[in-house]
Amino acid sequence: MSSGGGGGGSAPAVQTQIVREAPGIEERKLGLMDIGLTLGQQPVNIPQVQVAGPTGLEQAAFQQAGTTGVGAATQQAGITALQQAAGAPNISQFFNPYQNYVIDEINRQAQQGVINTQGQAVQAGAFGGGREGVQLAEQERARLGLIGQAQASGFQTALGAAQQQQQAQLQAGQALGAAGQSQQAMQQADIQSQLMAGGAQRQLQQQQLDAARATELQRAYEPFQRAEFIKNIYAAGPTSQSGITAATTPTVNPLAQTVGTGIAAYQAYAASQPKTIVT
Repeated sequence: MSSGGGGGGSAPAVQTQIVREAPGIEERKLGLMDIGLTLGQQPVNIPQVQVAGPTGLEQAAFQQAGTTGVGAATQQAGITALQQAAGAPNISQFFNPYQNYVIDEINRQAQQGVINTQGQAVQAGAFGGGREGVQLAEQERARLGLIGQAQASGFQTALGAAQQQQQAQLQAGQALGAAGQSQQAMQQADIQSQLMAGGAQRQLQQQQLDAARATELQRAYEPFQRAEFIKNIYAAGPTSQSGITAATTPTVNPLAQTVGTGIAAYQAYAASQPKTIVT
C-alpha cells in the first residue's frame, strides 16, 4: 500500500476584484463630492420675511376713522329745530305792533259818532229819547264789530306767520338731520376710498418685498443648482470601469510536507530490500 503525501491540506486560492471608475471620471466625481461637502458645510443666508406696513393713505384712513361725532353737531341743531317746531306756534311775536293804533282809530271814530248823534238829538229836542238810544246802541255794536274784525284779522295774520315759521323750522330740522347723516356717509366713503387705495399700494410694496426675498434665495441657492447641474451632466455622460484582480496563493504546511517526504522515502527503501519466503 502506498499513501499520498498531501497530509495536512491547504487553503484554497482567494481572488479579490475591485471595480472602479476610469481614473479621469473618478477624479471629476470625487471633486464634485468635495464641492457638495463644502457647500453643505456652509450655512445658507436665508433672507428675513418682511411684511409691508400701512401706507400713508391707510394711516390717514385710520386717523379719520378714529374721529367720531362727525355730523353730530349738525344733527343736534336739526333735533333742536324739530323740537321747537313740535310745540305750539308762538303767535304773540307776530302780532302787528300797529294793531292798537287801528283799534284806537275805531274807538275815536265811534266816539265821534256818539257826539254827533247826541248833538243831533239835542237839536231835535229828543236828547235822551228812545231814538237816540237806538242809534247809540247801533254805533256801539258797529264799533265792537270793527274792533273784533281788526283783532281777528291781526290774529289770522299772526297765526299764519307763526305757522310758516313752524313749517320752516320743521323743514330746517329735517334738512339739518339729513345733512348730518350725509356728513357721516361722506366720511365713511372717504375712509373706504383711502383704505382701498392704500391697500393697493401696500400690495405693491409687499410684492416688491417678496420679489427681493425670492431673488436673495435664488442667489443663495445658485451654487447648489450649479452643483446639481454638474451632477446631472456626469450622470448622463458615458461611463467606463476598470478592474483589478488580486490572487492569493495558499502556502504549504511545513510539518505536513516533512511527514509526506518521510513516508515516501520509507516506501522506496522497503521496496529495495529482498523478500523472505517462509515455508
